[in-house]
Amino acid sequence: MRLPLEAPPNPIADLFSTVWSSGCVTRKDRFQLMNALLQGQLGDDERAAIDRLLYAVRRGWLNLVD
Repeated sequence: MRLPLEAPPNPIADLFSTVWSSGCVTRKDRFQLMNALLQGQLGDDERAAIDRLLYAVRRGWLNLVD
């Protein structure tokens, strides 16, 4: 019997999708991003997702909220 394969959980991808769909970056989201960057174990895709979020904030496409 074969079990279906699932992709490993990717917290950065989940964070990216929730932030992008809501249009707001909360304080909790910012701390999660900061923690991921400080751990230093990000792949290229994860770093690109973070860069894309920061670019969207600079352009005004996403809002920072408390």
